[in-house]
Amino acid sequence: MQIIRLSTALPNTPEGKVIRNQITKSGTSIGANYREANRARSKADFKNKIAICESEASETQYWLEVIVDTDWLSWDEVKPEYEECSELLAIFTSIGNR
Repeated sequence: MQIIRLSTALPNTPEGKVIRNQITKSGTSIGANYREANRARSKADFKNKIAICESEASETQYWLEVIVDTDWLSWDEVKPEYEECSELLAIFTSIGNR
């Protein structure tokens, strides 16, 4: 939910709208795919969904870096979301390696 709130602070320019859409999609996809992983039909399906979670968390970090690099938001404003993505990446990587 924090990613959605953060995205509303982005500028209402064509570029800002593109980044808002991208970060909202990747940020919310993490939770959606984790939920699907918990309803997986097989171990392979579970591992695939966890890999998608990992990928989406990494992509969300990328978009947060772009937002800071464009000076749309400061590092302090995106740091909590960035750190949460780091924690999720560590968790999903650990799960995926089992």
